Amino acid sequence: MDRKMYEHEMRKARTMEQQERNRKEYWEGYKRGLRRSFFGKGFWTTQEHDLYMNLVDDPDHKKGERGRGYRDGYKQGDA
Repeated sequence: MDRKMYEHEMRKARTMEQQERNRKEYWEGYKRGLRRSFFGKGFWTTQEHDLYMNLVDDPDHKKGERGRGYRDGYKQGDA
């Protein structure tokens, strides 16, 4: 992911966070995932990354949404 794409995705996430107020957890996770994808291992530890990647399956809805957002934001680096 180059800087231009990172900045575009962050703007999109901030806009969507305002428009979809009921999905705050998802968009917070998405922004964190983008940061990890863009900055790499310098952003968070491997343990923190693994924790967020595994939140997808958490039975707590908010945690699950945060994990899904993180995963989706992180995957933008593969796009």
